[in-house]
Amino acid sequence: MFKKLLFFIFIFSFNTYATTIIVGKNARITTIKKAVEICKEGDTIFIEKGIYKEHNISILNKSIHIVGEKEVIIDGEFKESIIKVTANNFSIEGVTLINVGHSYTKDFAAILVSKSNHFVLKNLVLKNVFFGFLIEKSHYGNIENNIITSHADNEANSGNGIHLWHCSNMKIKNNTVSGLRDGIYFEFVNNSTITENNSHNNIRYGLHFMFSNHNSYFKNEFKNNGAGVAVMFSKFIVMRDNIFHYNWGMASYGLLLKEIYDAQIKNNIFEQNTIGINVETCTRVTYTNNIFVRNGWALKFSGGCYENEFTKNDFLYNAFDLSYNSQLNDNRFEQNFWSEYTGYDLNKDGVGDVPYRPVKLFSYIVNQTPESLVLLRSLFIDIINFSEKVSPVFTPNNLIDKKPLIKRINDSN
Repeated sequence: MFKKLLFFIFIFSFNTYATTIIVGKNARITTIKKAVEICKEGDTIFIEKGIYKEHNISILNKSIHIVGEKEVIIDGEFKESIIKVTANNFSIEGVTLINVGHSYTKDFAAILVSKSNHFVLKNLVLKNVFFGFLIEKSHYGNIENNIITSHADNEANSGNGIHLWHCSNMKIKNNTVSGLRDGIYFEFVNNSTITENNSHNNIRYGLHFMFSNHNSYFKNEFKNNGAGVAVMFSKFIVMRDNIFHYNWGMASYGLLLKEIYDAQIKNNIFEQNTIGINVETCTRVTYTNNIFVRNGWALKFSGGCYENEFTKNDFLYNAFDLSYNSQLNDNRFEQNFWSEYTGYDLNKDGVGDVPYRPVKLFSYIVNQTPESLVLLRSLFIDIINFSEKVSPVFTPNNLIDKKPLIKRINDSN
């Protein structure tokens, strides 16, 4: 009761002209729809604890604020979307939304936001959703401290946790997303950040970018997804301080890059993925201070990749450090640590005196004949890898690290 009194005092002092409408089973207003209908610009709707079976709650052109008391549940009863908003300067926080409708032709969401600016969605719990948050043609939004879960079993009949389309200046922070198709999805989204989120056990990607420029994502964890992250057809992306791990499968990646330009990949950990990073047709991407540990392939190149730089990365105990499918190389590898490097450092400057060739002939063979992978630990494979290292035939002659490091860059991890 004391907390509720403090809340009302805060709201009153914040805006003398705004009204607080209380919704509750024993209050004058018993439904959220009715409260939205009668509220005015700047009003706050305070929902008392309880279960409210409502859907299609529409907020049209009203800058209002919805706040839930502890244990407020809005049950959509699997009928369409639960809350739809077309308004600026609104906020929704502190409620649980469950049981969103499913459809093969319509995108139903727990909260659907369209053509809105300057809004906040925080401290929400979304369960049994089709889409969690579906945001379209909106700008300057803050989606923070939310938990989104569902039970997707295939891509065709499931949606995404946080889905943004044609948006800009969005902040996605400290959300947990699991059991969806894609945890977080960006399409035509610019100048936005994704930070400190945990996206796990989603059936396709933990994070998916399409045609989105000038964005950054950092300090996120992507675990046990169909694939960790896919960044496609985008430029000027900063990816740093993320963890990509345990993304296993026939075609599973920690990070998939396709037609990416002028990007930075820094201070990330790629651990126990089928492929750490799959790179296709990417140009001017810098990879610095990343850790690749116990992956099937640390790096796998397919398609034309130019002017990429790999410096001061740790490659640790991967089955293959690098797979490369062309005899042409326009990429630079320098001052990386390779756990399989067996060279020496006579002058003790920390740099190996013998250059290192990270591409094994066997990786080329596996690309052509995947069944040959069963021979990975055989003596015969060691012999053919050594012969390719001495006299390269199938791999680029200039694909070498001229200054391999003797000690790990990130020895404390």
